[in-house]
Amino acid sequence: MDQTVVDHTADYGPEEAAMQAYLREGEKRAYALGNRGPIRFTADGALHPEIVEAYWRCGFYVFEGVLKSDELADIERDLRDILDRLPVERGAPVDAKGRPALGVGCAAPNLLWSKPLGDPFGGTALANGRHQVKMFEPKAAADAPKEIVYLILGSLQFSEAALRVYGHPQLLAVAAAINGPDFAPFNEALFIKEPGRGASVAWHQDGVTHWDSPDWDEGVHGFNFMGQLYGCTPANGVWVVPGSHKLGKIDIKSVIAKAGSERLPEAVPMVCRPGDVCITNRQALHGSFANTSKDWRVTVNFGFHRRKSVLDVKGGGVHNKEAVYDAARIRERARMIGYAIDARRKRFPQETPFVYRLHAEAGETYRWDDAARAGVKDYNLLDLSI
Repeated sequence: MDQTVVDHTADYGPEEAAMQAYLREGEKRAYALGNRGPIRFTADGALHPEIVEAYWRCGFYVFEGVLKSDELADIERDLRDILDRLPVERGAPVDAKGRPALGVGCAAPNLLWSKPLGDPFGGTALANGRHQVKMFEPKAAADAPKEIVYLILGSLQFSEAALRVYGHPQLLAVAAAINGPDFAPFNEALFIKEPGRGASVAWHQDGVTHWDSPDWDEGVHGFNFMGQLYGCTPANGVWVVPGSHKLGKIDIKSVIAKAGSERLPEAVPMVCRPGDVCITNRQALHGSFANTSKDWRVTVNFGFHRRKSVLDVKGGGVHNKEAVYDAARIRERARMIGYAIDARRKRFPQETPFVYRLHAEAGETYRWDDAARAGVKDYNLLDLSI
C-alpha cells in the first residue's frame, strides 16, 4: 500500500510536547527490557527458555522477522481488498463502488466503528466495562469522515492471508509451548490504525472470567499474537505495563488517577518492524493512543487459550453471546486451526506444517477448499471469549 497520505494533521493540543516526550522515553524503556528477538527453539523442540523467561517476566515478547516479504505482500493485497469493500457508512449495504459491502449478511459482529481519533469503549459499559477510563480524544482534521472502521472481527473469513498467518508453524509451536499442546482458539481480528484517524483503545485487561477463580494464575486468560504488516511505533502501537499480568484484576481508575493522566509512567510501547509478531498476555494492562502520527498500523491479531481455561466454562459477553463452552463447541471452533494449517501448506509448501495434537489424535483432516470457504462464514459466533 502506498503509505503516502493526505495531511490529516492532528495532535494532542496543549499536551503535545508532553506526549512526544512520553513516546520517546517509553521507547527507551521498551528496548531495555530484553524481551525481543527471533523465535528460537532448543534442540529438542522446546521454546527457548530465555524467551519463556522474558515472556512471563514482562507479559509480552516481540518476535522479530517472523513474516517474510512475500507473506506481507499477501496480507497487504487482502488489506487493499478489505478497505475497498467497506460500507460507505455504518449500516450501509454497499461499498463505494455499489457492491455488497464487507460483512453484509453476516450474523456475527464484524465491523467496529469510531469517530476519527475517538475512544469508543473507554468509560462505557461496553465489553463488560473493562475499559474503565476514557482516553483523550484529539480533534481530527476537517476532512476526516464522520466515522471510520478501526477493528474487523472474524477476520479469517475475509482474508486468506490472515488465515495463513494463523497457521504459521512456529507461532502455533509457541502457542503449544505457552498453553499446552491441547491449546484452544480464542478469536481473531484486524486492527486498522489509519494515520490521523485511527481510534484509541483505553487502558484495560482482556480477561473477564477467571479473576476470582481458585485456579487463577498469571496465564489463565491466554494470550494474543499481533502480527505487524507495517510495523508499529510508540505513536500508533500498543502500550503495555510490564509485569502487570501478575497482579490480578487492577483498579485502572486508581492507576490513572495516581499517574495524573493516561500516560502511565511504567508503560512501554511494543515497537515493531514489518513482519514482527508480538505475543501479549491477556491479563496485562495495555492500551493504545489515538493515531495522530502519519504512519499506518495494521495488525493481524489472533489469540489462544489453555484448553482447561475454556472447557465447561461460561464465557462470552464481549465478542459474542454468553454460553458454556463444551467440548463440542471447542472442537468446532478449532476447525479454523486445521483449515489454516492446510491453507498455509498450499501457499508455503517448503515449510513443515504444524501438527495440532488434538486433530492428529482424533484422526481429523481438514482441507481448505471452496466448501470450507463457504462454511466458515460467521465462524466467530463460536469465539471462546473468557
